[in-house]
Amino acid sequence: MTTDAVSPDPVSLAQDLIRCRSVTPEDSGALGVLEAALKPLGFTCHRLRFEEEGTAPVDNLYARLGTEGPNFCFAGHTDVVPPGELKGWSIDPFGAEIHNGRLYGRGAVDMKGAIAAFVAATARHLQANGKPKGSISLLITGDEEGVAINGTKKVLGWLKEKGETLDACVVGEPTNPRTLGDMIKIGRRGSLTGYLTAYGAQGHVAYPHLADNPLPRLVRMLAAITEEPLDEGTAHFQPSTLALTTIDVGNPANNVIPAQGQATFNIRFNDAHTPASLEAWLRAKFDAVGGAYDLRVACSGDSFVTHPGPLTELVAGAVESVTGRRPEYSTTGGTSDARFIKDFCPVVEFGLVGQTMHKVDEHVALDDLAKLTDIYEAILRDVFDRIG
Repeated sequence: MTTDAVSPDPVSLAQDLIRCRSVTPEDSGALGVLEAALKPLGFTCHRLRFEEEGTAPVDNLYARLGTEGPNFCFAGHTDVVPPGELKGWSIDPFGAEIHNGRLYGRGAVDMKGAIAAFVAATARHLQANGKPKGSISLLITGDEEGVAINGTKKVLGWLKEKGETLDACVVGEPTNPRTLGDMIKIGRRGSLTGYLTAYGAQGHVAYPHLADNPLPRLVRMLAAITEEPLDEGTAHFQPSTLALTTIDVGNPANNVIPAQGQATFNIRFNDAHTPASLEAWLRAKFDAVGGAYDLRVACSGDSFVTHPGPLTELVAGAVESVTGRRPEYSTTGGTSDARFIKDFCPVVEFGLVGQTMHKVDEHVALDDLAKLTDIYEAILRDVFDRIG
C-alpha cells in the first residue's frame, strides 16, 4: 500500500519556511506552511497556542499520522533568532536565496532545513511503504529560541492530558561541528544560573571602620566557587563549567563604600550534579566566607543522557549508511528542547552542520539537505521494528 500524495521537495519547503519571518515568538505563517505539507500526507494537525501571564503567546503544532503505537516523533522548532544588523548580510535573511549550491537565510540550519527534511523523508517513506504499522508524529514549537515556557514543555503536557505517548524521538537540532555525519547528541548538560548579592553598610571611604564594605566578601565568594574545577567529567560528559557573566555595583561615587554588590554566573553541569546539589555546594562555599548575602538560582534544564542502545544505534546506522561516517556520540553544546522530551521517551538529536547557525549569512549546502532527508528516511525504514 502506497500513498498518492506528492512528496514535498526539501529545498522548496525549506525556502517556504525561511521566508516566514518567525523570530521568537512570532509564527508568521511557518506552521501553516507545515500544515499544508502534512495534511495531504494524512496527518491530523493540532495547532496549540499557549501563554502565561507576563509572556507572549506562542503557536505550536503537533501532527500525527496513525493512531496505534509505537509513536515515533520528529521534534523541532520553526522560531529563529533575530537576523541582527542587516548590513552584515550579503542577501535578504528571509529571502531564501540559493547561491553556489547553498541555501541562505535565517533558520536554514537552525532548524528549518531539518524540519523540511522531516517532512520530505516522511512523504518518501509513505510513498514507498504506505502507512506505518505504528504512528509518525511531528512536534514543532515556536518557542525554542526564546524562554521555552510556552513551547515544547506545554505541548508535552497537552499530550499527556490527551493520553498520547511518544515511544522515541529525534530532534533536528544542528549537531555536526564540521561535516554531516560527525556527531549525534545523546544528551545535554544542565544549565543553572546563580544570582548572588553580598550585603554590607554604606559609608564614607575615609571612615571605613564606620561602614561594612561587602565587595571584598563578594570577591572571596566568587573566588571560592571558581578556584577549583567542579569535576573531571563523567562517562558521557565533559567536565562541568562555571562562568562569571557579570559583576555589578552601580556605584557612581568614588568616595562612597556601597551597601551591596551583585554577581551573576552560569554553571553548565554534567550528570555528577543536580540543581539541588549545586545550590547546596554554593551555599556552603558562601557560608564559609561569611557575611550577609542572598542567593537565587534558576535552572533551565537538568543534565540527561540517552545511554547507547536501540535508538542511538538505529540513528548512527542510518547516518553511516548515507554518509559513510560513523558519528560520535556527544553531550556537548548548550541546551535544547530534548531536555523536556527526555522525560517522555528516549531522545537523540541529529541535524545539519552548525557552523553558520545564529550568524549572518546562515546557510546550508543543498547536498547536506538532500543527505539529511535520506538519513531521516533511513531511520523511518527501521524504526518501527526497533522500538515496537
